[in-house]
Amino acid sequence: MHLPRQLGALHDLPDTPEAYDAVLAGVVEQALARLTPEGNLEHPDGGDDIGDTSLGVTSLLALAWQRGKDPRLPEAVRRSLAFHLRERVYTEDNPGYPNLKVRDRGLPYARYTLAAGAHPIGDWPSTVWALLQAVNLLDLADGLVEDERRAELVQVAHGYWRWLTEATFFNPQEAGNQAIGCVVGGLMLARHLPAPDGHPVRERALRLYEEEIRAHRVSDRGALLPPEHSGAYDNNYGPISLSFLAQAHRISGAEIFAEDGDALARYIDARLPGGGFDNGGPRYSEQHSGFESVLGLRYFSARIGSDLGRYRGDTRWGRHAVKPDGGIDGHFAWMLVWQIQDTTPWHRTPSTAPARHQLRSGTVSVAFDDRMTPSLVEAAGTYYLPAAVNRQHGFGPVTDGFLYCRPMGEVRVRDVHADGLTAKLVTKPVVGRDHVLRHVRSLYVTDGASLWMTVAVERLPGTPYLLAGLPYATDDGDRVRRTADGEVTAAGELRLTHPESDGVDHFDARAERTQEEAAFALAADPRGYGNPDLGWSHLVGSTALEAEPAPGAPDDLHVFAVRYGPAGPFAPAFAADGSELTVRTEVFTAVIGEPAGDAHGDPELTLRAV
Repeated sequence: MHLPRQLGALHDLPDTPEAYDAVLAGVVEQALARLTPEGNLEHPDGGDDIGDTSLGVTSLLALAWQRGKDPRLPEAVRRSLAFHLRERVYTEDNPGYPNLKVRDRGLPYARYTLAAGAHPIGDWPSTVWALLQAVNLLDLADGLVEDERRAELVQVAHGYWRWLTEATFFNPQEAGNQAIGCVVGGLMLARHLPAPDGHPVRERALRLYEEEIRAHRVSDRGALLPPEHSGAYDNNYGPISLSFLAQAHRISGAEIFAEDGDALARYIDARLPGGGFDNGGPRYSEQHSGFESVLGLRYFSARIGSDLGRYRGDTRWGRHAVKPDGGIDGHFAWMLVWQIQDTTPWHRTPSTAPARHQLRSGTVSVAFDDRMTPSLVEAAGTYYLPAAVNRQHGFGPVTDGFLYCRPMGEVRVRDVHADGLTAKLVTKPVVGRDHVLRHVRSLYVTDGASLWMTVAVERLPGTPYLLAGLPYATDDGDRVRRTADGEVTAAGELRLTHPESDGVDHFDARAERTQEEAAFALAADPRGYGNPDLGWSHLVGSTALEAEPAPGAPDDLHVFAVRYGPAGPFAPAFAADGSELTVRTEVFTAVIGEPAGDAHGDPELTLRAV
């Protein structure tokens, strides 16, 4: 089975002016065929996320007119704008909406669902989206919208801003993408207000970003990130936040947005393997955005000098939001407007600078979590997730059911490039159930086609093995296919085990269940509101690669050696000189320094090709 949403790399979508004009031409034909006598451009099957969608299509028609002057479009824009102002602007409080600070203010807002009292929780983001559709249309209104109607739209947009920032709590869903979007709306709105009104709106927007978003950033993998639904990052919403930061910088010139966007972009680059597969987040786990991410990934790929566009997006939404029948939905239409207006080219080559939380060369990638344990390994087109044993997740030595990957002290890292090889040595102190402190030294070496993982630790009691990953998915053209196997070789005996239980807290890679489905099933709250990352952390056991200790290791050590990638001879040899360990394989010789490291305690590593 294929994963449903991780499709092609977003930088593979043509983004020439001619390509975008063809996209807009398709939008125009759909919209003109759909336009009702009342001026409605909503998809007939729209039910939720709907309050701004007709206006979103209107803004796309306005952009198409500015680029091509199709004589059919001015009347369509005027009629559809009149529809939104007449039918989709609400000023009476929505019954049951829980986030108002004051009632009966009469300020305009947009509804997530049109019926009064029906799922009002989404009204805050829907109003942000309506504000963004409105300011985009104001930017494109010249020659299309009469002065009186334009003034009415400015008044409504200003009312949206005031409802978002005065009548309600700011960012009530703790969603960074929504909050930054609101700030962008304020910055864009300020340009359309008279100076006495516009300046305070701009200053308020910048202050909200500083005090309500930036001051509450969450740390993950060495980066400070805008919080997303109470988590540090979501693989659907995180790249969308990056797009909002790009637009905020484009229109305001404020360096704070560029600095924070650079940090988020480098974080995405480090967690993303070369093949663009990703999973994880407090809301949508394996669901991926499409066109909503393009602006940010493209804009910041140029700024940080890396190929962020390798991100596998949902290319069914590669140009704009669509319903299951393929028909256009105006949801998030402003992102398509912005990505067409921005002409930043994709940066398509990887960064060569070493990153603490990433090892990447050729078709091999390792992304590391905060504990410097692999969160994702990619080799030979297959993706390995951390396996689970006794409710413990990760890659590392296991004995008596205890997984040695959670550090008890500072984790040290050394990056080395030599003779076409790229290596990372991670040394972490770990305390086992016997309360003995041991130093786990994990060496990762790649030639761009295979990955060698060598793990050395002071001798363990019992019959230890290396938990070497959960084979989960593999590339299949421009799709990602589920798998339960991979090309892996070990110096000791290697086995692929599967959980004996079929309970939801045991993940069998052979079953037709995705990681996302299992994670939501284990989450405390309903799908769409629960935290799949937290749910997945409740996993008791999983399919797992288990490698026995390598033969020939020094007597005082257990050494495990695994190679991910094409099959072939693999018989590593080991030699000790005091606390130094020499590892010889068919491709390289590495000398791993003693656990105490150099004069500063940092690990020492020398590497050369054979």
